[in-house]
Amino acid sequence: MSAVALTRRWVVDYFNSQSDEAAREFIWSEYALEIGDYRFEGRDTQWLPAVRQQFEQFPGMGMTVHQVLPGSGDKADRVAVWFSEHGAAGGPGGKAAAWSGVAIYRARGNKLVGCCAQEDYFTRSRQLRAGSTDPVDPPAAAPWDTLPQGANPAAEAVVRQWLTGAWPATVIEVRVDDDHLTGQPLQFAVESVEVVDIFSSGDDVAFHARQRGRYLGGLPGVPARDRLELLNCNGILRVGEGSVRAGRVIRDRGGLRARLQKD
Repeated sequence: MSAVALTRRWVVDYFNSQSDEAAREFIWSEYALEIGDYRFEGRDTQWLPAVRQQFEQFPGMGMTVHQVLPGSGDKADRVAVWFSEHGAAGGPGGKAAAWSGVAIYRARGNKLVGCCAQEDYFTRSRQLRAGSTDPVDPPAAAPWDTLPQGANPAAEAVVRQWLTGAWPATVIEVRVDDDHLTGQPLQFAVESVEVVDIFSSGDDVAFHARQRGRYLGGLPGVPARDRLELLNCNGILRVGEGSVRAGRVIRDRGGLRARLQKD
């Protein structure tokens, strides 16, 4: 079974059906999820219980897929997905929220063995506090029929360089977290980048990166700090004519805020 087909099962059979039983059919027992500063290792011991907590908080929660990017060659085991999760806290009548994420799934044979994701829990909290729900982006017309277009090392090099730039992003067509909705972007001066994972399919590039730099403001109630901080981010970017043209990026603003508020 292809990595795309396995990822489809993850979304349709497991997540949108909220079925732990289905997950055990195609997800490796040692499956590990890395998300922000956390790692949930072990399908039954850590990962399924962690997601089950979300299902209990949002009983009708579902996932909409906006883009699927399959790898090829030595990255044929990877699939990147831009998605939104949405639901009402507590179930019917509860405050609703919709929040986006970018995940990179890894497959081995007929099993999914791991995932690195970033989800915008920061914007979920904002919506629940305000009692106002953000719109859900349109679904991809045929996400599971997406074919790999072959690796593009030149496009990957452009993305690596782009990730060394400061936030907020200067390319308007790159949507980062909820900046386009709130008009209050995170300000972060990047000083170094560790690209943990990156792969391309034609002109599209998926990545997971750890940026280190200085927080200069933009998180409500959190003043700037003159010290190095860590910012995890995932994204899928479109490259054209030697530069980043568009895409979706999700950063772990919640993790950054938690570290900043420890002092």
